[in-house]
Amino acid sequence: MNSALHTAPSHLAKPLLLRAGLFVTLWWILAEGSFLAWGVGLASVVLAVVVSLILLPPAPSRISPLAVASFLGFFLLQSFSGGVQVARMALRPSPDLHPVVLDISLRLPEGGARLFLAATLNLLPGTLSAGLQGGHLRIHVLDQRFPVEAEVRAVETRIARLLGLPLEAA
Repeated sequence: MNSALHTAPSHLAKPLLLRAGLFVTLWWILAEGSFLAWGVGLASVVLAVVVSLILLPPAPSRISPLAVASFLGFFLLQSFSGGVQVARMALRPSPDLHPVVLDISLRLPEGGARLFLAATLNLLPGTLSAGLQGGHLRIHVLDQRFPVEAEVRAVETRIARLLGLPLEAA
């Protein structure tokens, strides 16, 4: 049987502790820091850990804490500079926008990485992912004069680095 519950205990300790910590923190937030509901909370945490180990068995991770920190720093910088750019456009006396919907070929492998790219671009100011079809991302941008494809490539490269994935030729 290839179940997480039948994994060797030494391989299970770290994922078990990380998930337990995550669920305890989540319960503490939901209980607003009150210790009155910890009887139910403890049972919920144990059940959540067991179910999470069954549904998402521990596997070797290619994501390093350094890669996560690097991606978060990049994302925050892009969010700030994009926010400033959009604010400038909005505050002009006569906005000079050239909105467009672009289809950009993707280099990330199919699956979760592409969805993560589309979701990340949605969170960056001035862009909206409108769809994924085949190897292309349809994206709405506020101004076609900005180097949107280069920005998408930069985010794509950062996601590939974060997830330890190779990029395909465009």
